[in-house]
Amino acid sequence: MWDRRTSGLGWTRKTQTRPINDRDDGNAIIGYMTSITIRRLDDSLKTRLRVRAARHGRSMEEEARQILKAGLTEEPMRKPNLAESIRRRVAPIGGVELALPPRERVRRPPKLAQ
Repeated sequence: MWDRRTSGLGWTRKTQTRPINDRDDGNAIIGYMTSITIRRLDDSLKTRLRVRAARHGRSMEEEARQILKAGLTEEPMRKPNLAESIRRRVAPIGGVELALPPRERVRRPPKLAQ
């Protein structure tokens, strides 16, 4: 967009102004990659990461990225259900058929003196 200067020296290009709270401002970090620093990492853990990365043909940084990605995209663990745990443990042994006793009539509640 062009605008005529008031001093009469010619034409100048107008700059577009954006509102302060525009989505493209410097505070919007969506779409940008972030980095983290991990301090006090055990030497043995770092060695294991280096070996694992070499085994997969990746850099240590890429291997750490893959480990984080795999660890954070897993389904959350369900709360253990006692009945399911018992059923899984007993299932290999086989079921047991129990004879159910016949049902009796419900007795009348006792009458309490007033």
